[in-house]
Amino acid sequence: MRSAIILVGGEARRANGQEKYFFRYQGKTFIERLVDTLRGIVDEIILVARDPEQCRRFDHLEGVRCITDIRQGIGPIRGLHAGTLAAQGDLIFVSACDMPCIDAGVVSYLFSAIGEHQAAIPSWNTDLLEPLMAVYRREAILEYLKTHESYSLRSMIRSIDTLYVPVNDLRQFDPELRSFTNINKLEDLEQINGDNAAL
Repeated sequence: MRSAIILVGGEARRANGQEKYFFRYQGKTFIERLVDTLRGIVDEIILVARDPEQCRRFDHLEGVRCITDIRQGIGPIRGLHAGTLAAQGDLIFVSACDMPCIDAGVVSYLFSAIGEHQAAIPSWNTDLLEPLMAVYRREAILEYLKTHESYSLRSMIRSIDTLYVPVNDLRQFDPELRSFTNINKLEDLEQINGDNAAL
């Protein structure tokens, strides 16, 4: 069984306090695009939100389960922790909510590439990794979080058996590597939407 975790609980400080998952691109919100992409690849999709109030904002999404963070104030790994505990799949794809261009072929490739490894992480070079566009083995995450105090995703990746997937290997599915487009600011949204940016 394959699971997907989408982290939606960030504070959105870099987007003027606006909720990035409801930004629109090509007629759909970011979260709708992500869910539509992942539906054909995984058996379950889990959104990890800050609190129940935020979860209720996703009630309109069918076939998606929303849960809340267990541990507060420790960055993205808090959502990864909660989502992994809730997931039923042995393999888990993890994504941020501000990546509206993720390609289904890229995600499928990461699932197949992991093999016996504990993680498959896209890598631009030895220092520039994509831990929030990656596949992990559920038990590896849970075991790490039991025994380590660090809240750094990079520390976790370095501590488990990770396969580093060169991003150029993914161009066969996504020639321009648009999957890694990350919207941090309203200006970024305007750039990908051109002159017709809509919030």
